[in-house]
Amino acid sequence: MRDIFSLQKVDGSARRGTLTLAHGTVQTPTFMPVGTAATVKALTPEEVRSAHSQIILANTYHLWLRPGRDLIVEAGGIHKFMAWHGPILTDSGGFQVFSLQERRKLDNDGVTFQSHIDGSTHRFTPESVIEFEEALGVDVAMVLDVCVKLPARTEELTESVRMTTEWARRSREAWKREQTAVFAIMQGGLDLALRERSARELVELDFPGYAIGGLSVGETREEMYATARHAAALLPIEKPRYLMGVGTVKDIIMAVDCGIDMFDCVYPTRCGRNGRAMMRSGEFNIRNATYVRDFSPVDPECDCYVCTTYTRAYLNHLFRANEMLGPRLLSYHNVYVLNDIMREAREAIELGAWNAFRDRFF
Repeated sequence: MRDIFSLQKVDGSARRGTLTLAHGTVQTPTFMPVGTAATVKALTPEEVRSAHSQIILANTYHLWLRPGRDLIVEAGGIHKFMAWHGPILTDSGGFQVFSLQERRKLDNDGVTFQSHIDGSTHRFTPESVIEFEEALGVDVAMVLDVCVKLPARTEELTESVRMTTEWARRSREAWKREQTAVFAIMQGGLDLALRERSARELVELDFPGYAIGGLSVGETREEMYATARHAAALLPIEKPRYLMGVGTVKDIIMAVDCGIDMFDCVYPTRCGRNGRAMMRSGEFNIRNATYVRDFSPVDPECDCYVCTTYTRAYLNHLFRANEMLGPRLLSYHNVYVLNDIMREAREAIELGAWNAFRDRFF
């Protein structure tokens, strides 16, 4: 596998790089909107692209259940199927499966689970997940891992690390498609010694990239930041680092400050569908009565289509009238804001001005 990551500048721990994938290059640090079921909710691919998204995330668990591998392959792969021609990363579905506590049975070989849609039984193994992701033709495939909700007992975390390493090894051996880069996922909860063990074992397997999993699953923000910083420092300098499941403005800024390159979360589009507007300076609920006659933009600092065209009063009206345009416009704005902040972050790192940029948000 060729090198896919070029690190161009470091300012403190913050990193500026380029990720070269089969369907295009990605400038890092970057935020990845989540398109769980082959769609970023409420937005067309053209809108996601015009919001300056470089790469999106889809989910193996959901696509496995519906519409299934055969249909996507028949359509010509995931990119053609959903009309997104930039890079796509697929989560392994491990988090979704392991959140189905009463519907799954874990063993050393894999996990058997019941669909949340119709109760049908399915089986994930490290090999079958990699095979599925490669068949879809994705740019980055995440390995199947064992995620543990926090707080957790040391014994449970230790077993998670053991199985995650073994499954990563099997995933590495199952990987066949050169156009798909496979990333391993570090586990260990808040136990720094287990994080070190997980990193050491996974780095020995020499994956193209590494993710920090098992965070944003019940710990405090302070615990998440401290663990992410420690975990990032354990990973190879020359490989991309991905913190899974963070999507607020402050969380992403702190993650960049920890030395991490890639992030994903449903947060901006979920907020958009529920009337919560994201800004550099905070968040607010557009439904509130105070915005009924507020004819200012959603975010005065934002130059997106929504902020240069519509007012808070108009979006307030759309949400109060249950018009579908409201969630669409606010979802677009929220994704744009995160992407624009990432653009500014890249520029700040290039200029050696990261600390000043970071401190603006706190």
